[in-house]
Amino acid sequence: MSERETKVVVITGASAGVGRATAIAFARHGFNVGLMARGRDGLDGAKRDVEAAGGRALVLPVDVADAEAVSAAAERVVAEWGQIDVWVNDAMATIFSPVHEINPDEFRRVTEVSYLGQVYGTMAALKHMRARNRGTIVQVGSALSYRSVPLQSAYCGAKFAIRGFTDALRSELEHAKSRVRVSMVQLPAVNTPQFEWARSRLPRRLQPLPPIYQPEAIALEIVRAARNAPRELWIGASALKAIIGTLLLPQLADRILASEGYDGQQAQEPARDRPDNLFEPVPGDAGAHGRFDAQARRAVTGFNPAWLRVGAALTLLGVVASAAVLGRAR
Repeated sequence: MSERETKVVVITGASAGVGRATAIAFARHGFNVGLMARGRDGLDGAKRDVEAAGGRALVLPVDVADAEAVSAAAERVVAEWGQIDVWVNDAMATIFSPVHEINPDEFRRVTEVSYLGQVYGTMAALKHMRARNRGTIVQVGSALSYRSVPLQSAYCGAKFAIRGFTDALRSELEHAKSRVRVSMVQLPAVNTPQFEWARSRLPRRLQPLPPIYQPEAIALEIVRAARNAPRELWIGASALKAIIGTLLLPQLADRILASEGYDGQQAQEPARDRPDNLFEPVPGDAGAHGRFDAQARRAVTGFNPAWLRVGAALTLLGVVASAAVLGRAR
C-alpha cells in the first residue's frame, strides 16, 4: 500500500481500553493512527502497539475537554498525513456515586469529557472532512445512552446527550447532501481499566454489569462501523436487551435496576484507596484490559437496529392488514 493510499484514523481515548484496542485494530487494517489522550505513558504504549501491528502512529497528548487543543491536534494530523478519513470519539470519564454525593465540578468534568469531548472531536473532524466531502465519524456510545443505570448519572446523561447531538448532525449532513458519514456504536460492558481508575464513592470495588466483553471484540465492531457506516450498531445481546427492554417496559427496568444495579456494579472486595483519572491522568500504562479477563467474552455480535425496525414495520403492516380483512369479513 502506497502512502497516498494509506488511510488515516484519529482515535480519542486511545491510551487504554476500547480506544487502545481500536487503534491496534485499525493499524492491522493498514491505517495510520492518530492517538489522542491525556496520559503520555499510555499513549507511548499505544504507539508501540500500533507499530507492532504494522501501522504508523502519531502521539497527540490532548485533553478532549479543550476544544482548541483538539482542533490543533487535528491540524497536526492533516499536516503530517494530509487527511483524516475516520475519526473515532471514544474518550470518556465517569464517577460512580449517588447524585446527592456528586459535587458540581465533578458533574461538569464528566460532561466536558464524555459529552463535549465528542462534540469537539466531531467539530474538528468535520472541518477537514467537509472540505474533502468525505470521511466517517464514529461516536462510541453505550447501551446506557438508552437505558440509564443508578450510580452513573453523569455518564449516562452524557451518553444520552451524544445520541441527541448525533441525530441532529445527521439531519444537517443530509440537508447539505454531504458524503460525510456518521455512525454510533452502543457498547455493552467491556473489560477495560476504567473500573480501576474511575472516581468512586461506593464502598466496594467497581465492576461492570455482566456479561463482559473483551475490548478487542468491540474494536472489530468499531472498525466495521467505520467501514459500513450504519446509523447505529447495538453491540452484544445485552445491549440489545437493555435498549429494547427500556423502550417497551421502562418502569420495569427502573425497578430491576433499583434492586440489582447497586450490587451489580460492585465486587465483593472493599474499595481501595487509589488515584482516579477524573481531573488528571493516572500515571503508568494500563493497556487495553481490565482485571476481568477470566469472565470476559472474546467474541461479540453487532446488531444493526435498522433490521429490527424493518421487522417491526412489517409486523405492524401485517396486523393492520389482518384487521382490515377481519373488518371486511364482518
